[in-house]
Amino acid sequence: MTFELDHIALSVKDVDRSVNFYKTVFGLQSIKNTASNSKTQWLALTDTKQIHLIPRPELEVKTNKAVHFALATPNFEAFIIHLKHLAIYYSDWRDTPKKDYIRDDGVQQIYFQDPDGYWIEVNNSI
Repeated sequence: MTFELDHIALSVKDVDRSVNFYKTVFGLQSIKNTASNSKTQWLALTDTKQIHLIPRPELEVKTNKAVHFALATPNFEAFIIHLKHLAIYYSDWRDTPKKDYIRDDGVQQIYFQDPDGYWIEVNNSI
């Protein structure tokens, strides 16, 4: 058997706030939710991958940096400048503010959180 990532689903307190965050930070576009007429919003991550933002107003996310999803970009330095422009706090794996981390395999990475507290890694593994 083989598997491929289909989508990332996140429960969020305020769908509009989260949609705005993912559009502003990553430049994602809204696409049609083809699964239901619920208030769940879908965003295109790639041509075939999505992020699904599921409204859960009573949600309280409790997680740590080890529980995260990772996105890779060939424009790593430009993305860091973009985060600075948006005044989004980021750190390395060891929580050093405004610093990237270089893994043993040479990949640079940073971590930050979305409005609900989910951890996101961005790296240059492309």
